[in-house]
Amino acid sequence: MRTSTNTGARRTARAALAVLALTLATACGSGDDGDGRGADKDSKPPTTATGTLEQLAEKAECKPNIQTDADELRQANCTTGDGKYVLATFATDRGQREWINAANDYGGSYLVGRKWVAVGEAKVVTALRGRLGGTVETGSQHHSGSSGGSGGSEQDHSEHHGS
Repeated sequence: MRTSTNTGARRTARAALAVLALTLATACGSGDDGDGRGADKDSKPPTTATGTLEQLAEKAECKPNIQTDADELRQANCTTGDGKYVLATFATDRGQREWINAANDYGGSYLVGRKWVAVGEAKVVTALRGRLGGTVETGSQHHSGSSGGSGGSEQDHSEHHGS
């Protein structure tokens, strides 16, 4: 049985995912497909950071621009000398994994820690890993970064808002 709290949480997560997708489409328009893995292959990242969105942002040297502030999900846009990215924290591990699984369809690079994720271009995620630790995951890229057209992605976005 679904409660209104679970339904509200899912709607909040879907709305945040749509914001993330738009942010990624804007941030990833450079066409650079490098995965950035070689840069830190030999260096050991720090212990994976933990904490609130604000604590993680401070460790990443970012002043967070909060976009979503809900019990289940907090999400902010960040800009550092390394570039732009989205930083999100989650109330549960399951909520985090569901969010990542849905967001992977939009491509991008993900720095994943316990109940948090940072999303951006590979070079930005690699730089963040040096400050926050975590594991790098790469989303599937089934669309061209050069297209600004609506195609299927607009339909996908509207489906996230519809339920």
